[in-house]
Amino acid sequence: MAKRLGLSVSYLSQLENDDRPMTRAVLAAIGRHFPLELDIFQSDDPERRFAATRDALGDPLFSDSSISEDSLHRLIEQQPDFADRFLTLHTAYRRAEERLQMMEESISTGVSGGGRLPWEETRDWFHEAGNYVDLLDRRAEALAAALGQGPEHILTEDDLAHHLQERYGILVEKAAYAPEAPLRELDRSHRRLRLFGGAPAASRRFLLAHQLIALEMEAEIDLIADAARLRTTEARRLLSVGLANYAAGALLMPYERFRGAARMLRHDIDRLCQRFLVSFEQACHRLSTLQRPGARGIPFFFCRVDMAGNITKRHSATRLQFARFGGACPLWNVHEAVAIPDRILVQLAETPDGLRYVQMAKGLVKPSGSYARSPRRYAVALGCEVEHAGDFIYADSIDTRPEASATPIGISCRLCPRTDCDQRAFPPADRAIRIDPDRRDIVPYRVS
Repeated sequence: MAKRLGLSVSYLSQLENDDRPMTRAVLAAIGRHFPLELDIFQSDDPERRFAATRDALGDPLFSDSSISEDSLHRLIEQQPDFADRFLTLHTAYRRAEERLQMMEESISTGVSGGGRLPWEETRDWFHEAGNYVDLLDRRAEALAAALGQGPEHILTEDDLAHHLQERYGILVEKAAYAPEAPLRELDRSHRRLRLFGGAPAASRRFLLAHQLIALEMEAEIDLIADAARLRTTEARRLLSVGLANYAAGALLMPYERFRGAARMLRHDIDRLCQRFLVSFEQACHRLSTLQRPGARGIPFFFCRVDMAGNITKRHSATRLQFARFGGACPLWNVHEAVAIPDRILVQLAETPDGLRYVQMAKGLVKPSGSYARSPRRYAVALGCEVEHAGDFIYADSIDTRPEASATPIGISCRLCPRTDCDQRAFPPADRAIRIDPDRRDIVPYRVS
């Protein structure tokens, strides 16, 4: 840490023991190398404003300009209202960029915003909420502490079944395999919860947590779903299910405990699975939700892709955005991972705006319980901006230095501005193409 901050070990020790003051230069160094920890050292608004403004100025939009940290400090001290308005403007700019991207994609694929399906409308709600729901997350964390037998106790399948029976009089039964059997079915009249017997242990545990949350937090979930003002009843019901799933993940992986363990283990997902008794996908998804103000985790993007290349789950706390319609970029390693189950692939990728990401992808197979029923095959991907590579264990296997080559990826072919990509499925929607009958490249056109 001393080396990264440019300090001697003795100086750092004095800082830790409050024998030296935390100077502006030290705070700036911490902000550069440990941005997620800056809140620990900051209690006054000027320093928080400085950190937020410096982060906004890191946007590729400002890549041609440079403001020294001393100049930025003076600006914030002398013109705090201007800094606040700049931050508001930058936030509005980012949101407008996302909406414009959604509109362009909708137009290029023939899907209008008004024609969104309930599933898409619900998925967009979670995206706009930052994939973090504070009310449910804190309630689930408190519930985990109340139901547990100690601060480090992990709720087991038997614990959850016991609490369902004790608190709500619901008896849990494991149903025998049947071709059309649901994963979970609540018989309210007979107070029975049936679970599909062929489901893996982590899935059964999650289904029990979902049911407990749906009963325990029904009022809170209804309040959030009503305030969402979705267009259809189906979308509202899907959102309620999604909110219960979100809180179930928070119950099984309580925020502070999971965030602390993830940091200590450098986001080694297999070890997190062992510690919290969850599946690989559940742990990846939870990492993408650690966005609590004042206690944020690393900003990750997360997605799940099926065998056909469809993105069935997506969220990004980074500046990377996913295609809402159509397939994702074929150069992403997540597509290769689908065909290679249980093997982790790591990739250094660069988007057209020049930002670099370290991403991990793993192919997964969810068993069906019978030869007569095909298992589900898909892959999950988790990644972060290269600045956080030191805290992401999967980056250890690749060269992340600025001079290292990176795979040039895009959002989707219809939105990607690259003119020299050999993997294009479609030309970009906003560019003209040129056809030369006497010349043939990898694709049968050239992008203007």
